[in-house]
Parts: sequence; C-alpha cells; structure tokens
Amino acid sequence: MSMYTTGEIAKLSGVTVRTVQYYDTRGILVPSELSEGGRRLYSEQDLKRMRIICFLRDAGISINSIGELLSEEKPGPVIKTLLDEQEKLLSEELQERKDKLGIIEGIRKGLRDTSGDISIESIGDIAHRMENKRKMRRMHIVMLCVGIPNALFQWTSIVLWITTGIWWPFVLWIPVDIIVSIWVFAYYIKSVAYICPQCHEIFVPRKKEMLFAKHTPTLRKLTCTCCGNHDFCIETAREKRLEDKS
Repeated sequence: MSMYTTGEIAKLSGVTVRTVQYYDTRGILVPSELSEGGRRLYSEQDLKRMRIICFLRDAGISINSIGELLSEEKPGPVIKTLLDEQEKLLSEELQERKDKLGIIEGIRKGLRDTSGDISIESIGDIAHRMENKRKMRRMHIVMLCVGIPNALFQWTSIVLWITTGIWWPFVLWIPVDIIVSIWVFAYYIKSVAYICPQCHEIFVPRKKEMLFAKHTPTLRKLTCTCCGNHDFCIETAREKRLEDKS
C-alpha cells in the first residue's frame, strides 16, 4: 500500500505543506503512520480524505463544520444541511455584490447626468436619487398604467374613423384625454422634486416653469427656488416634508 509524506500529499492535493500540518493539528487529517524517524506518513485513504476536505473547503464550508461532518457515522443528512446553508449564504453574498455593482453603476450614470464639476455634494445628490429610485419607479408605473390605455383608445378611435367613417368615438376621446392629461401632469408634479446642481438643495419648482422647461428623462432646466441658479436639475422623488410645504 502506497504511503505519502506530508510534502507528497500536499502536492497531490494542490495545497501547501503548512495546510496539511494545520489539518493535522485540528484533528481532521491525522497521519496513519509515523516512520522510525518520526515523519508523518499518509495512506491512500488519507489522500481521499484530504481531497474531500479540499472539496468542502472550496465550497466555503468552515473547518469546524468539516470536522463535525467527518466525525459522523452517517454524514448524509449533515452534508445536505451544510450544503443548503452554504448555498443560502453564497446566494446572499452574491446578491450583496450585485447590489454593490448596482450602486456603482448608479453613481456612474448619475455622474454622466450631473452637469458641472464632480464633487462630494454631487455624489450625495446621486445617493439621494438612488434611495428614492423605488418611489420614482412606482410613479412611472402609475403614469404608464393610465397613459397607455388612453393612447390605445386614441389610436383605435382614429383608425375606426379612417376605416369606417365613425367619428364619434374620437370626439368622445378628446375630453377624456384632456382630463387624463391634466391628472397625469398633476400627479407627476406632485410626485417629483429637483436637486439643484449649484446649492444641492432639493426644491419644488413653479408649475408653469416645469411645464415648459427643456428636459431629458432625468433632468429639467429650472430655476432653483433656494439659490436662484438656472440650470439642468436632477429629478428625484418628492419627500413628505416637501409635500407638506407645497
């Protein structure tokens, strides 16, 4: 039967000699024999055990858990529990990393959208906007749920008029569209506020200026009510304190 020294079993397992010695001190890989000179010797069974330990370590399972597992007479249920817990832990870590990547991407996007020099204050503006991202998404969903049916009715009535000459659905749609448009705009201006790139204060613009201002999906050229700066301001969800003031 083949016997291996500490260095040989380390090389065959792809680990360092120090690792093999550490597992020995922890009692999870004890050598089968000692030579006359006191050298540790490991058997084929020890090599298999070492590879199992390395496999479990690569899966992220702790040394303590591996020791408990290897001491079990029937390790099946323990293995399943360990793997379930490790899968859960790794999934949580993966989600945390995805969240961090999302934050980094959000900061990059915010820096592209922010006019002027990059500063600590501008990063704070981006952080505020990202914190309110869920509110903004909910607002956009509500607007789409109202706007899409209205647009579908509009085009259906136009097609019906052109193809059949029936015009009254289109006429009926006009006052409905006016009411819907007024409601959507009122809901929109009540739901958003803007971050000034100059003083970094969050403000609610005048409704008339907001209606006619130049804008992109995330920016609108407005006059800050706090410092008077006229520039592209960053759209964000309106906080309750601002709702109470408006």
